[in-house]
Amino acid sequence: MIHFISSPKRQPVDLADQGRPADSGRRRPHRFLLKFVIIPGLFFLLFPIVTNAQERLPKVVESVNGKLVEVVDPNGPQAEAGTPVKRSSGIPSTPEDIIREMGYFLLPFVIASIISMWFTIERLVILRSGRVIPKHFVSRFMKLLQESKLNARSALKLCEENPSPIASVFAHGVRKWGKPSVEVEQAIIDGGERQLSQLRKHLRVINGVATVAPLMGLLGTVIGMIQAFNEIANSSAMGKAEELAVGIAMALLTTAFGLGIAIPSLIMYMYLAGRVDALVMEMDQNAQDLVHLISAEGLAAHAASRKTAAATASAPTPKAKPDKTTSAS
Repeated sequence: MIHFISSPKRQPVDLADQGRPADSGRRRPHRFLLKFVIIPGLFFLLFPIVTNAQERLPKVVESVNGKLVEVVDPNGPQAEAGTPVKRSSGIPSTPEDIIREMGYFLLPFVIASIISMWFTIERLVILRSGRVIPKHFVSRFMKLLQESKLNARSALKLCEENPSPIASVFAHGVRKWGKPSVEVEQAIIDGGERQLSQLRKHLRVINGVATVAPLMGLLGTVIGMIQAFNEIANSSAMGKAEELAVGIAMALLTTAFGLGIAIPSLIMYMYLAGRVDALVMEMDQNAQDLVHLISAEGLAAHAASRKTAAATASAPTPKAKPDKTTSAS
């Protein structure tokens, strides 16, 4: 079996394989996740806290006719009776109320969900079996090789005309046409590793979203609970469990959003990783069949079988002797 991941010690590569540009996907670090998710998320999470801390003033609350009344200016005229302190009516249930209550906390989750959906759809399109291993190309290519209708030049041209990853892997092996099977396998392994890195491209981004989203939700929960305790400490609701419950419930919404993004992202990452493994196994089997057809050993065995078939076909067939019983009668 040809394993694209764990390859043996590589042999020197021909000059035809040198000078090719390295895989740009390996050199390009996924820095946009750090730039567009973590940094803006931390900024928009911490910015409201700083703003509220600068604008928060101590509140003065007095009891007027059995109701709590907030005194805007302790030294000025008091607020009219019947203007109670505003309290949270409960946990928001509609999407509009949730968006209004979360505010800037919602922006990092929107960015993370867009990134996850974008690369999930992109990988679903790229990892289609008909695109990676087109059946019509593989069957036609193998049939022409078995019938000895292709030489090294025509086979390489046929592979280069097809844009599929399996054609690129075949092209690396065809360049070693007539060489020992070890060299052909090594060339196919080199081409397979390059295509494997392309198939796994952006899967790490989806896994990163599945890892970072719950952490952002936990951070938002901690910050929301701090704000809830501060509001309760600065108001006259000390010791009232319902006020504390509403504040904690609002803070836990960020964790719910984080888990709601992380769980689908992790499921899609596992599904796409499994699809990549299945495609690699199929490419490995096709590459093994190619080695048996174009290596020196395979070509020699095929030539010997053709000579045997030709000799058998050209040998004179013995004439059937007449039946004595039939002639006598």
